[in-house]
Amino acid sequence: MMRASLWLVFLAALATASCGPTVDLAKGLQVVDVSTGWWDAGVVNGQNKLVPSVTFKFKNVSEQTLPVLQANVVFRRVTEDKEWGSSFVKITGTEGLAPGATSESQTVKSQLGYTGSESRQQMLDNAQFVDAKIELFAKYGNIQWEKVGEYPVPRTLITK
Repeated sequence: MMRASLWLVFLAALATASCGPTVDLAKGLQVVDVSTGWWDAGVVNGQNKLVPSVTFKFKNVSEQTLPVLQANVVFRRVTEDKEWGSSFVKITGTEGLAPGATSESQTVKSQLGYTGSESRQQMLDNAQFVDAKIELFAKYGNIQWEKVGEYPVPRTLITK
């Protein structure tokens, strides 16, 4: 019985040692090549639709691989705390993002936005238009979500 208990303690110690320290994503992950703007979502119910959009990459600046890296993009109007849209993005699988590596480019668009009969540029110039911001969260493995960036959405029209 004693030998079995010691064997379990040894296996637990070995498993813990092989996992390495937890990476603080606020320091170990950089958001690079960020661009934001208002995506031309076409015509919906006879009206022009614009939605906030972000394109980004992650760069692993830590010294360990980040397995099963994920992002959560949250869209908010700058005048409100409540979420205006969000999207979950799988960045890597179990292979992870190696130290020094940069992920593929990710483009995420909100489901919600503005519709109007005006031209898209007139919509952006309208005095009633409320600006938006994007909050970017990341996690890897089984750690908790951590905020890694916040970006304003300029009144720039994105068509491609």
